[in-house]
Amino acid sequence: MDVLVLAGGFGTRLRPWTSGRAKPLLPLLDKTLLERVVECVPSGMVDRVVVAAGYGIDEMRDFSSSGEAEYEIVLSVEEEALGTGGAVANARNHLTGSGPVLVLNGDLVSSVDVESLIDHHNMKSASATLSLWEVEDPSRFGVCDLDQGGMIRRFQEKPEPGTEFSNLINAGCSVISRETLDSLPSGSYSMEREIFPEIAESGGMAGLEFSGYFVDAGTPESFIEAAQVCIQNVRFSSGHIEGDSWFGSGSKCEGEVSGCSIGPGAVISSGARLTDCVVLGGSMVGKDAILNRCLVGEGASVSPESTLDGRIIGHGESE
Repeated sequence: MDVLVLAGGFGTRLRPWTSGRAKPLLPLLDKTLLERVVECVPSGMVDRVVVAAGYGIDEMRDFSSSGEAEYEIVLSVEEEALGTGGAVANARNHLTGSGPVLVLNGDLVSSVDVESLIDHHNMKSASATLSLWEVEDPSRFGVCDLDQGGMIRRFQEKPEPGTEFSNLINAGCSVISRETLDSLPSGSYSMEREIFPEIAESGGMAGLEFSGYFVDAGTPESFIEAAQVCIQNVRFSSGHIEGDSWFGSGSKCEGEVSGCSIGPGAVISSGARLTDCVVLGGSMVGKDAILNRCLVGEGASVSPESTLDGRIIGHGESE
């Protein structure tokens, strides 16, 4: 089936990691964020992925031609910001299948059951089907009203506490029928705000809840959480685990780490203490440094005896 990943953003929340760097290619353990997003699709269902991208295009082209991914990668380039709806419509010429299209938000690392989602979509003869995730506080999200028959009847955008009619939110993975895809207009607009509510009102919107894990890796805090989720669920094929941390090939640790991802060739010096950090490949953390919830870029260095909390250190930079 056609798989479309929406990755048109600039990744501003992860700067300076994304300054001059394509966010989909940031490493999450031993694969890129893009590959982590697509991992929810069973390997037998995907041999080609279309990526809607608007930034870091040359880098994305280099990666797509490198053969590193287990599937062909085709770019749908956005010359200007198109929103989620415009990005889907813009990618139509690259979506060559005849069945429904699976659309994935390019920030999401989740355990969504894609096969069950597609089965539900087909069983309900839906125009579109959303994966749904239950949250304790839905006030920051768009809420979906799912009936007992598995159909979404209405949406509620960022409800005031106590006014929500559901705790189920759109989890960023959707199945869209070919007819719906062909009917989308060109231009810049939002699928979530402009297209999905109309489909729900017409009775053609299905939804299916899933369990497991669901992380939006687009912020520093959630990027750390995404790395930890990958560690906990053994989503890596190289390196090794020590305690609750992952160490990439050739990394060296003489200090103490907890809840961390340490990239290939990185060095954690003696006396250093790291808690809930992501350290990318080739980096050096100096002796007796203390880091808490930090992101350390590729080839970066942290001075001995530094104390850092919640910092993002750019690729190749010194702190």
